[in-house]
Amino acid sequence: MTFDSRAFRNALGCFATGITVVTTVAPDGEPIGVTVNSFSSVSLDPPLVQFCLGRAAMSIDAFTAAPSFAVNILAEGQTDLSTRFSRRDLQERWDGVGVERWDSGVPILTGCLANLECDREHVYEGGDHVIIVGRVRRLAGSEDGKPLLYFRGAYATLP
Repeated sequence: MTFDSRAFRNALGCFATGITVVTTVAPDGEPIGVTVNSFSSVSLDPPLVQFCLGRAAMSIDAFTAAPSFAVNILAEGQTDLSTRFSRRDLQERWDGVGVERWDSGVPILTGCLANLECDREHVYEGGDHVIIVGRVRRLAGSEDGKPLLYFRGAYATLP
């Protein structure tokens, strides 16, 4: 390897990503949510998506064990939700947050650009992360609005 981890991280930061909050329910019934920008589609038929979660994440066990999760794609005005769900304090994340429950019972954040309710299909090893693949069972989206983006270590929006 002829580069260090910082150079690698800087290069990856040149790829603008959308920001999501991925949610599930812990075995004890507590809602779990974490900010994720490593999200992408996998397949249209069947409808599969994936996200990556660091092995050091406090919520790793909940996400790898839960049968369902939701991907909440944030809109440009939801920087506060992104910041809130990136904090270490798990319970404060939910204070005052608008939530719906769909078929699986996982929290669906209101006001997002799109929401995808998924059944967990696979968990794969991915270095210092795990890759969680889910089959989309239900979705909702808005025709209006712009995404909240992350680029070179900062929030960004489309012009």
